[in-house]
Amino acid sequence: MFTRRAALTVALAALGSGALPTAPAAALPRSPATTPPVTRAMLPRPTGRHSVSTRSLPLTDLGRPDPFASRPGPRRLMVQLWYPAGSRAPSPHRRNPVAPYTDPGTAAALEGDWGMRPGVLKGVGTHARAGGLPAPGTRSAVVLSHGRGASRILTSGLAEELASHGHLVAAVDHTYDAAAVRFPDGRLVLGALPAEPEDWDAQDRLEVAVRAADLRCVADALCRRTRPLAGVAVQRIGLLGHSLGGAAAAEAMRTDRRFVAGLDLDGGLFGTTVAETGLDRPFLLLTSSPDHETWARWRAHHRNWGRHLHLTGGGHLSATDVPALAAAAGLRERWPEPLFSDYLGTIAPHRAATVTRACATAFFDRFLLGLHRPLLDAPTHRYPELRFLWTRGA
Repeated sequence: MFTRRAALTVALAALGSGALPTAPAAALPRSPATTPPVTRAMLPRPTGRHSVSTRSLPLTDLGRPDPFASRPGPRRLMVQLWYPAGSRAPSPHRRNPVAPYTDPGTAAALEGDWGMRPGVLKGVGTHARAGGLPAPGTRSAVVLSHGRGASRILTSGLAEELASHGHLVAAVDHTYDAAAVRFPDGRLVLGALPAEPEDWDAQDRLEVAVRAADLRCVADALCRRTRPLAGVAVQRIGLLGHSLGGAAAAEAMRTDRRFVAGLDLDGGLFGTTVAETGLDRPFLLLTSSPDHETWARWRAHHRNWGRHLHLTGGGHLSATDVPALAAAAGLRERWPEPLFSDYLGTIAPHRAATVTRACATAFFDRFLLGLHRPLLDAPTHRYPELRFLWTRGA
């Protein structure tokens, strides 16, 4: 069980600095004859009926100064959209190209920070094509918040899955919090938050407040009638957050009623009062740890539909793309124990993705599209890894 929401950030900071050991061979040069071939990682194929498109856009909050920037200026973000494609081209030769997983600068920063094999992220296979507009009738969205020190790209597989089922997904990179953020002008802004601040409680409150404001800024851009961010005006918005992003999702729901439902993927409710107040809209916890004191307090105060589901055998990163990338990235050799087992768990990567995607799709289908999905009603033999720890509402 984790005790601090930044435990992974601290561990990876130590890994990047060399304070944690890696496999001895990883530091030694190899001759071409002995260098093992790099295995290409591939995101799980989406299961929905829609083909998926994606594009990335900058977003500036002119009314809010950035508290983390070294120079005064407005808060600037990057947002990546995934959505059901508007139409299929008549010939594969005329279709837009498959979108790359990320840009080289972001890839290099993540690989260095997270102890991945250099070059692995460049070759990750995706299923979304670049450009285009959402399919007609797309009127709801899921705004996605990544974990501390991570990146929007590390939940690309989940975003593709939701888009294939008809959801528009807007994943925000929280600038100076994300490992790296590439802007259209070529600037690459690296993460700059302290790995071990002197006052964790104050840092929690600051970071979660900034993230929640980022999520509200994305909602403003999605909902505006003139030139909405996705090209269509969104009417219903859900929130999805991993790790610290889960706390940010809860706080954004507490402070903005436009968010009609929220899903927290293994995020302790630090930096927010939601554990003491609960929420009055649907909220789902899907966790790798059996329990945590902030979750117990939230359950005691929650006032609407709610579930706490435990992914047996899961790790803190099971809901992200990292398990699917682990073999190609050489994480078994590069991450020391217990870091690897604690954060990737013992569940097979394909099962972790299958269960997480099924839960997220069922949740947002129900509360954004009004479609009943029985998965969240009671345990099922199809997903024996899911334990229902707590339920409220039918």
